Amino acid sequence: MTAKSAAVAPADVPVAAKLEALLTLQNLDSQLDEIRRVRGDLPEEVQDLEDEIAGYEVRVKKFDEEIQGLNDFIKSRKQASKDAESLIKKYDEQQQNVRNNREFEAIAKEIELQRLEIQIADKKIKESQYQIDVKNAEISGTKSKLDERRKDLDNKKGELDTIVGENEEEERSIMAQREEATKPVEERLLTAYTRIRGNVRNGLAVVLVRRDACGGCFNTVPPQRQADIISHKKIIVCEHCGRILADVEARAV
Repeated sequence: MTAKSAAVAPADVPVAAKLEALLTLQNLDSQLDEIRRVRGDLPEEVQDLEDEIAGYEVRVKKFDEEIQGLNDFIKSRKQASKDAESLIKKYDEQQQNVRNNREFEAIAKEIELQRLEIQIADKKIKESQYQIDVKNAEISGTKSKLDERRKDLDNKKGELDTIVGENEEEERSIMAQREEATKPVEERLLTAYTRIRGNVRNGLAVVLVRRDACGGCFNTVPPQRQADIISHKKIIVCEHCGRILADVEARAV
């Protein structure tokens, strides 16, 4: 059996090796945290600007659709007005050939109704045109803001790309080392490590005991517990903060 085929499964890796791997993983993640800290709030600012721009684009699209609907309505009202004018012309011709007052009055009433229809159509057209003007003004203002935000986004992206580019090679190297460091650790322990990192402010999930205290929360670790930690027989966590205690730092003589 070759060395490669005899690879040890994470569950069978000694606790001491797992703790060493976790400590290495923590050191690498701390380096990544520092690299990403240099970027500051730029990634969030870029995301916020992209979301804001998307919102403005949706608003402009909505205004365009509403204006299209209003233009279609104006077109229908203009057609209704033309139809009414045609009917008035037709009724005028019929009125010339009526046989009695009753027919004359009936046609006159129809003419009046069509004239009223034209007045209503004209009113609706004016109201719709006013709404179109208002929406066009809103579109203009929104597009102005959109142009400003797009310029801001280009600037922020340029700053972020510069910072990312400066650390890209180093970050890629650390990520490769991190991938290697996770191999001796089973998924359950990696999940716990990630959860602890997410729950603590400084991102330290794995620490050493220094001067009889937890390297994360600085609460005292009793001598017997330190002895258990040094033995590396099991994974031990801080009773106060829940961080994994990987080892006890030797004191200088």
